[in-house]
Amino acid sequence: PHAIRLEGDLTLGGLFPVHARGPAGIPCGPIKKEKGIHRLEAMLYALDRVNGDPRVLPNLTLGARILDTCSRDTYALEQALGFVRRLLPPEGGDGKCPDGSAPRRAPPERLVGVIGASASSVSIMVA
Repeated sequence: PHAIRLEGDLTLGGLFPVHARGPAGIPCGPIKKEKGIHRLEAMLYALDRVNGDPRVLPNLTLGARILDTCSRDTYALEQALGFVRRLLPPEGGDGKCPDGSAPRRAPPERLVGVIGASASSVSIMVA
């Protein structure tokens, strides 16, 4: 999947149409500079500004997980489910290591909100 991941204490999700809708059978088409890349860059710029000023969020940094919707509602839904999957326990339970101990898993990211999508049809689908 098309994604950007920035580490932080709190994570903001982003859903942007970086690519246009692809032809039948292909989810993503050409890159959308104005309505896709510019919006992505605006979010990254805002995160830079917030994280660069210790007066805004003292002792906290904002991270991001930004996904490409490819201007397609069904593809965006598939991408957005990734936000939720990370909060669910793994399939088959917690599992056991060969020595009988529980496996070490990274804590789930603290997703506190999602910015986007830019089209109403995509927003409705992922809501």
